[in-house]
Parts: sequence; C-alpha cells; structure tokens
Amino acid sequence: MLEPTLREVLRAHERILPFIRRTPIFSSRTVDRLTGLTVHFKTENFQKTGSFKARGALNGILTLLERKPTIKGVVTHSTGNHGLALAWAAQQIKLPCSVVVPCNTPAVKVEAVKAYGANVQLCQIDIQDRHTLCEKIADEKQFEIIAPFDNVDVIAGQGTIGIELMQQVPELEAVIVPVGGGGLAAGISLATKLVSPKTKVYMVEPLGKELGKSMKAGRRMWEGPPARVNTIADSIARQQLGEITWPIVLKYAENDVLSVTDQEIIEGMKFAFQTMKVVIESASATGLTALLQHKFQHLHTSAQNVGVILCGGNVDLDQLPWQTNLSSNKET
Repeated sequence: MLEPTLREVLRAHERILPFIRRTPIFSSRTVDRLTGLTVHFKTENFQKTGSFKARGALNGILTLLERKPTIKGVVTHSTGNHGLALAWAAQQIKLPCSVVVPCNTPAVKVEAVKAYGANVQLCQIDIQDRHTLCEKIADEKQFEIIAPFDNVDVIAGQGTIGIELMQQVPELEAVIVPVGGGGLAAGISLATKLVSPKTKVYMVEPLGKELGKSMKAGRRMWEGPPARVNTIADSIARQQLGEITWPIVLKYAENDVLSVTDQEIIEGMKFAFQTMKVVIESASATGLTALLQHKFQHLHTSAQNVGVILCGGNVDLDQLPWQTNLSSNKET
C-alpha cells in the first residue's frame, strides 16, 4: 500500500514551514457550552491561499524537485482550492504552472488562479474531461501532474496539520476531518494515529457520499465511475475516495462516518459567521455542524477534548448558500 511514513510527514513539515502559516487553535465558549465538549478548531481557513491545500501542493512540488530538479512545470485540474494552492506554490519557486478548470467555474476563482501567474485552461464539467485535458497539457508541455489528493507527497503535506495539531493540543481524544477525495483525511488520520495512537479520527461527509457503508464493509462499495454528491459543500462533493487515499483512511480513521445535510451545513456556516466571527466555506462547516447537531457526541460518548479542522475560508460572497439555496457542481 502506498502511504507516507511518519518520517516523511515530519520531513514535509520541515520542508514547507518556511512558506506556510502554522495556523492557530481557536476556541469558543459558546461552542463548548452548546456541545458539552472542549473544542479546539485548527484554523486552516487562515492558511496561505485560504485553505489547507497550500500544504500539500507545496510539498508536492518541493518533493518532486528534489527527485527531478529539471522539471519544466506543473499542471493540475481543479475549480478552486487546489488549483489556487498549486498556482501559489509554483509562484514561490518560480515554476510554470497550468490549471485545468471546468467552464462553469466562477470568474472570481479563475482570476485568483491567474493572479498567481498560472495559465488557466477551460474544459467541460465532466470529471473525466478534466483528467484528459490535464494529461494532454502534461504531455505537450512536459509538465508534471500534481493531483489534488491521490498523491503521496500531497497527502504527506496535508498530514502536517495533524503533526501541528497534536503539538498544540496533545490531550486531544478525537479529531473531526471533512472528507472529499480523501487527501486531507488520509494525511491527518495517518499522522495523528502514528503520533498519538489513542486519538481517534472521525471523517465528516455531505449526505449522499455513503462513505460509512464502504468503511464498515472494508472495501469500496461505490459503483461506476467517480461521481459527485449534490451538495453545497462543493469542495468535498466527490463521492468516491481516491485509489491511494482510500486504503489509508480505511487503516487509520474510524469506521463510523458523520453525515450532514445541506441545511445543517448552512446553519453551521451561519453560526460561524454570526457567533464565532469566523469566515468559513461550506466544507469547513461540516465538522462544526456535526458537533452542534450532537452527531459526534452520539458516537463517542466519553470524549471531552475534540479537534475540528476548519479546512478553508474561500467563500464567494455573491453566492452564499443561504441566499442562493442552490447546490453547486464544482470541485477543488
């Protein structure tokens, strides 16, 4: 099985630390009172480019350069956070970068990627179209593909969040992590369990992903090609986990998966904005929502100190979910 070692995650942390932010831990007495827990929020919404993706993208490039110093550039497919992160990371080391984005991607996100100097190529909405164009650019320009989540170096970069979190709050009994393609969940579950075996890692998903069914069966239960869940949590809307990320979360994360509805996510986002005074995107609200709805407490009745990953804060202020009430079909 392909997975980073703890040593590789620690090395990744050393490698990227000069460029990224060691994000702070945020707490809220109101959240603690409402949940009956002591909650520690890891604020990756304050990370470079506004999400945790900066860690994996940067480690992906820097590790690749150590192995192949003469690479000509990098390319990926994304509609948001990973594309933005890779463009930023490539800019830091003056490396050419191309990002394939679906044609329905909001203009504000496309312009943000361009602002970091990346070349943007539009494609159809279908996931396979993104892969095909990405591979074509890689062949034509002799660029290296840095996948959004199914990449061991990217997973190691995301695992640095787990390293920091356990250093900042060593008494954590559980960590709640949003899950899409699985890069964040794989990295954090692996790093957390290797550093603190007693700490449990729970994944939280948008309703319809049905990851829990696969986790409890011990095998992939999804049928057909990768599809998307109809959810406002656009950055974690991918239904299936990656070929590399899946066996890692199966090994290190808990089989019980927390599921939240779009309406519950909206309530969580509003709570964060209005009460916590923190701007978070819809995927970022899933962990908070699972606590406010007491879904986690029903699974782990004895835990007191709980970590929650606020994975990003890239919000389109013209498309707030409680204003549009429309599900998105975008992917990071």
